[in-house]
Amino acid sequence: MVPLPSVFISHGSPMHALQAGAAGTAWAALGRRIGTPQAILIASAHWETQIPLVTGTERPDTIHDFSGFPEPLYKIRYTAPGAPKVAQRALSLLKEAGLTAAIDGCRGLDHGAWAPLLYMYPEASVPVVQISLQPELGTRHHLRLGRALRALEEENVLVIGSGHMTHNLRDWMRGSGAPQPYAQEFSEWVRERLEARDLDALADYRSRSPHGARAHPTDEHFLPLFFAVGAARDDFKPERIFSGIDSGVLSMDAYVFN
Repeated sequence: MVPLPSVFISHGSPMHALQAGAAGTAWAALGRRIGTPQAILIASAHWETQIPLVTGTERPDTIHDFSGFPEPLYKIRYTAPGAPKVAQRALSLLKEAGLTAAIDGCRGLDHGAWAPLLYMYPEASVPVVQISLQPELGTRHHLRLGRALRALEEENVLVIGSGHMTHNLRDWMRGSGAPQPYAQEFSEWVRERLEARDLDALADYRSRSPHGARAHPTDEHFLPLFFAVGAARDDFKPERIFSGIDSGVLSMDAYVFN
């Protein structure tokens, strides 16, 4: 079996679940292009733990991990089943790689997972497992985390990192809506590093990129990119399937790592 690619998605605000615009069109096209995998393993920026955890429930709840949004958003339910066997397989691979990990038998899917999946697989028929991030352990840890799970792609499991190419909410709250040069410049720097497969520079993005600290005042929304890149093959070819700036400062870039 030809291994599936890994994927990185900038999932946008919770409102993208209702009104994703062009990004939603790209997500839907991506789902059609990939087809129906056995299961999905997705890392979202909205689940942080001390060690990697994977969801093991057979029926994950839809978590509405936000407040102050329109009522229709809270009525959305993404009813995809879980995949306990895939969770156990992921746990075994993580432990084989020397990573301490565990299964969370209760947690559901947060909006970083279900919002893009609403468009990729709207029938919610593909089983989903979510994996947590460990922001205190940094970028290289998440490359390692992805690498540990590469074998899943040979078993028809789609590995997705769901975060954001840029994520400065302070700038977002005070922004004018016009695309800001720093967000565009940072996104292009990342594209160049990915095309060169220069993972060392990427991992040191705060010191080696233009505007890295401004693009990501905290790491958690950028770490899913490292997870997805880690899961890609060593000779991966990055394909940017969507680019755009939401609200002036939130880059919505999405990549497939073929």
